[in-house]
Amino acid sequence: MTSAPRADDAHPYLRASTAGIRHHARTLDRSVPPKPVDRLHLDVLHAHLTALHQLLDQLTEAARPPYPGTGRHLAAAHTRLWQATAEVHAAFHLLPSATPNSTECRPEQLPEGPPVLTICQRHLTAGHAVRRKTTPTDLHHPPHTTACVR
Repeated sequence: MTSAPRADDAHPYLRASTAGIRHHARTLDRSVPPKPVDRLHLDVLHAHLTALHQLLDQLTEAARPPYPGTGRHLAAAHTRLWQATAEVHAAFHLLPSATPNSTECRPEQLPEGPPVLTICQRHLTAGHAVRRKTTPTDLHHPPHTTACVR
């Protein structure tokens, strides 16, 4: 008979990711003067958000059949997380780039060559997955959910 893992042992990679984000936030909080945000920072944050979005999508699909109420809440969180991801992508393009007079992704102009997956490629790939499961109305006005206690 196998016992369920303890909360401290469950999902070690998610726990490490959370610890990394907390550490990074504390480091930013302590920097004097505050470090300005740059495109690289937003690119890494966007990568994290899209990975979290994909995980939330998988959890939503797993929760829907046996627990429809949970699935609805996770679906609403999924939509809101996509909205946050889209705003980070938009913010990325508002920051100055290494190439003057450009707000577009131009991976061919990077000195080290194009990265495997630029923020725009990542965003388009994630956007296709979102549009397969979400209506434009849901994206602009996510469903309202209320927490209910059993």
